[in-house]
Amino acid sequence: MNPVTDFRQLAIGVFDSGLGGLSVVKELRKVLPHEDIIYFGDTARLPYGSKSPDTIRKFSKENTRFLLDRGVKIVVVACHSASSVALSDLEREFSLPIIGVLYPAASSAVKKTRNKKIGVIGTHLTIETGTYEKIIKSLDAQVEIIAKPAPLLVPLVEEGWVKNSITLQILKIYLEPLLKEKIDTLLLGCTHYPLLKPAIKKIIKDRVNLVDASLETAEATKKLLLEKNLLNPQKSQGKLKFYFSDLSPQLYLIARRFLGFELKEVIRASLSE
Repeated sequence: MNPVTDFRQLAIGVFDSGLGGLSVVKELRKVLPHEDIIYFGDTARLPYGSKSPDTIRKFSKENTRFLLDRGVKIVVVACHSASSVALSDLEREFSLPIIGVLYPAASSAVKKTRNKKIGVIGTHLTIETGTYEKIIKSLDAQVEIIAKPAPLLVPLVEEGWVKNSITLQILKIYLEPLLKEKIDTLLLGCTHYPLLKPAIKKIIKDRVNLVDASLETAEATKKLLLEKNLLNPQKSQGKLKFYFSDLSPQLYLIARRFLGFELKEVIRASLSE
């Protein structure tokens, strides 16, 4: 890393177990266009959702050190599994600001609900840990949370089936039980799910508020940088740098679906290096 005299000029570090965190990068680019971003996707060891909490904590610490070694001023944990079980450990071990995807989304959902019934969909681990419920209850004990795992949605997104009729049918199966419970707010508890927002809106119509964890995390990151006077003063467009622990044949195609543009600079990186 080249020495930087102004700490504000350092990049935002983002990590995920794979490619889903690119939806957070996309939103960061919108709200913080002048910030440099370094992304690390641990594609060689995904998915984190099937790993033990101890393993996820270990991987998350290694990912954070990797980003620190490349010069970052803040770390965004763009992974629901890692945010669920490792965020507090990262905050204790590292001195720089660290933000996860759970609290920003939960906070937004609590603000948006009127009847105090919030639906949450996510991977099995995110739902089973109950972390969203704990955070939401800590913000408003009166809120009722109806949580449902939706494991088929991630492979559908990565396959590019976001407009497919089969995907719409599967979404209906997942969402209709939540709608029957009269939820007025739906929290998308996985960074893959923003790509399904158009299809989800066809089902929930205008009667349910939609909370996108990726968007809320980007907004919370901007707020945190403002509070700590860490916004990059440069006027030019921020640079992007992407590292992955494995480069699969489908990586570029899937990444384009998340970002909306082709990846230019991609580096295969081993955490043991």
